Amino acid sequence: MPDIKFPFTRFEFYIRPEEPLILPSYKGSTLRGGFGNAFRRIVCAVRSKECGGCILKDRCIYSYVFETPPPPDTRIMRKYTSAPHPFIIEPPAGTRRSYGPEEELIFGLTLVGRAIDYLPYFIYTFDELGRTGIGKGRGKYRLQSVKTALPPAQPHGEEIYSSGTGTMKPVAPSHITLASSLTRGRTGGSKLLTLNFLTPARIIYNRHLILELEFHILVRNLLRRLSLLYYFHCGGDPSAWDFRGIIEQAKGVKVRDRNLRWHDWQRYSSRQETRMNMGGFTGDITFEGDIEPFMDIIRAGEILHAGKGTAFGLGRFSIA
Repeated sequence: MPDIKFPFTRFEFYIRPEEPLILPSYKGSTLRGGFGNAFRRIVCAVRSKECGGCILKDRCIYSYVFETPPPPDTRIMRKYTSAPHPFIIEPPAGTRRSYGPEEELIFGLTLVGRAIDYLPYFIYTFDELGRTGIGKGRGKYRLQSVKTALPPAQPHGEEIYSSGTGTMKPVAPSHITLASSLTRGRTGGSKLLTLNFLTPARIIYNRHLILELEFHILVRNLLRRLSLLYYFHCGGDPSAWDFRGIIEQAKGVKVRDRNLRWHDWQRYSSRQETRMNMGGFTGDITFEGDIEPFMDIIRAGEILHAGKGTAFGLGRFSIA
């Protein structure tokens, strides 16, 4: 069986405040919430209805990006009303809350599969959001440019949008490759793997949020996330993936050192008109064992994050 490929794109958005910006310490909630509200105002034709009862939901860009209704003939997720979001917003690092004019902020955006085609809508929406304002007091900003994102060790990528020209260059997608070992086991040498969880990870196992992460739990979570993104947003078929065999093999990898801590934070949901707990674990963890068979999955998770709340930037980790 050939290798499995996920099309994706990663970008950096450069914004500059035009007046003081007061943001929460974790900025993913503000960026995601502001984007969602502005996106709906821009593209939704029937703003008074929920997506579930809207006759246009199967053809609506907003519904696809934020609700992603499974098709009527779906073979998986039949009991769910929506699939995973095809985008990830990565907020600026750190807990700084105030920014003055002439100070630059950079945040990331990852698009998966069909969502790549809607990049102009994302750029236009974040540009409009700057005119509306975000954070406490709705401080306004200017979207200066958008660049392709490269690994941290490399220089910034190509500028694809500039406020000076107001035009966007075409972008060729990158690909995440999962080896065909997803359909059959493979072995490698024993080694260590250290992961640093940079934003709170909300990983559920046996219906509970966990802190005591095990390798097989992480692999389960990533396999589920990858298979759903592949099916709903990339047009792929994960039915041949050897989920059971991969998870059983993952149980042989053990924790050598765990330095995880719980990080509590809340976000306000304007849709539900309530504050929601969004806590998760951060820190580092080192695994030991036959790691090599799982590295494609881990590298994919490094791009696509793990757990719940990935659209807010949660569950971001890096390979040390």
